[in-house]
Amino acid sequence: MPAPERIPPRSVTDLDLLAKGELTVRGQVREASNAVLFCSVAYEGEEASCVYKPVAGERPLWDFPDGTLAQREVAAYELSEATGWGLVPPTVLRDGPYGEGMVQLWIEADPSASLLGLVEDEEPGDGWKAVGFAEVGEGRTALLVHADDPRLRRLAVLDAVINNGDRKGGHLLPTADGRLYAIDHGVTFNVDDKLRTLLWGWAGEPLPASTKETLTEVGRALASGEPLATRLAQLLTAAELDALRARVTGLLGAGRHPAPSGEWPAIPWPPV
Repeated sequence: MPAPERIPPRSVTDLDLLAKGELTVRGQVREASNAVLFCSVAYEGEEASCVYKPVAGERPLWDFPDGTLAQREVAAYELSEATGWGLVPPTVLRDGPYGEGMVQLWIEADPSASLLGLVEDEEPGDGWKAVGFAEVGEGRTALLVHADDPRLRRLAVLDAVINNGDRKGGHLLPTADGRLYAIDHGVTFNVDDKLRTLLWGWAGEPLPASTKETLTEVGRALASGEPLATRLAQLLTAAELDALRARVTGLLGAGRHPAPSGEWPAIPWPPV
């Protein structure tokens, strides 16, 4: 039996490809509230699909400074990489056909993967966590649940760290090889508590020991003068960076997953 053909390693990293490659716009994601362009990017013989979100196409928000969503997307990637969890696709800030914007590797989700569901029972089944009851029409309600999945649990912690104000079901991209990626991190890193998410299933539960170790390392990396802190200082305000450090310290001090504060809608709308 002949040996399988060996696939040569890529000579270009994803970040180099995204940052240095030639961007070609192929289409637009119409459902998005801001301009989201589907592109191809090519560099030194490598090519990939990606998403390009130009700053010029951002819709102003009352609670975020204008023209900052792309930087927040990149900052979320930096934090994801600092944890070692690899939950955010490779993301860079660069110039493009419509000016500066965020460019992120396109991820093909596995349509057969199931991470969210609605059940008519009062309690979630084995392997699921309850989020809350939702109206499903005709006066009926159903229990919204998410998978009791360690990948989602890490993402719930990352969202608490970056203060994600919009974690919807459509932002979860499980892949056929068992990875989980999360996208759309423009409304993050606010100084005020903005956490809105579907991933409340672990609210109030103790953080896993491995998660606390990771947060401890992230806290060290956020110290002034450290490489991560220096990179984030180019993407966030000084107040936002201080608030980020405070959230990490607060999570470690509490030792538990956060619970809804009651001062802000806990679940984004629409949830999916």
